[in-house]
Amino acid sequence: MASKTSSPWPWIMLVARISLFAGIQVLIALCFYLAGFTNAWESAASWWPFTVTITNLICISLLVWLFNQDGKRYWDIFHIQRGNLKSDLLALLLLLVFLGPVSFLPNLLLGNLLFVDPQQTLALLIRPLPLWAVYISLILFPVTQGLAELPTYFSYSMPKLESQGVHRWAAVTLASLFLSLQHLAVPLLFNYQFILWRALMFLPFAFFVGIVLHWRPRLLPYLAFIHVLMDLSFAAMLIGVAY
Repeated sequence: MASKTSSPWPWIMLVARISLFAGIQVLIALCFYLAGFTNAWESAASWWPFTVTITNLICISLLVWLFNQDGKRYWDIFHIQRGNLKSDLLALLLLLVFLGPVSFLPNLLLGNLLFVDPQQTLALLIRPLPLWAVYISLILFPVTQGLAELPTYFSYSMPKLESQGVHRWAAVTLASLFLSLQHLAVPLLFNYQFILWRALMFLPFAFFVGIVLHWRPRLLPYLAFIHVLMDLSFAAMLIGVAY
């Protein structure tokens, strides 16, 4: 039977990312305000790829420290278990059949439901940045996402909550829910339609990945790599609006 501890860190990490997203955007907006920008909040929202990257770097540092506290190495979660390579690749191929529709269809359906013109969603999300900033984002944003996002919720918080006595499905639900909800602050805009779209668009994807990683945690390196590719293609859209 797993030992129960009272550490608050699994709970802190559930809300850490959404809190950091909002807090860092506030700091960026304050910098724009002090620089004399008339619409500092909107200007700060455009820099959300950097907000996410900074958050990811903080989360990676915390995960390294938290894993060390347990006598483990954070980087070990990305090791591919060669003895299970064939079975894991077969499982991954089967999962990919569902992964695409689960990740993209809710995005489109919610956009159609919440907005008169679904293209508004992209206009609010894909915002102009200097070309140099876009090139930096193309590298740092997807790579740090792969290293930070899924591990935070499913390699740290989910198993730690379960070890503290939280029912396994409650642990999966909490980790998946907060993975989805964090997106409402990327970027944080005071538009209820956009907030709903961002908060819920990845909810099925989050639960799908949460269930998969609870079932077979050693699939994390593969799913993290797929996550990097997904975010790389997304970040590439910024090139079209760069200046």
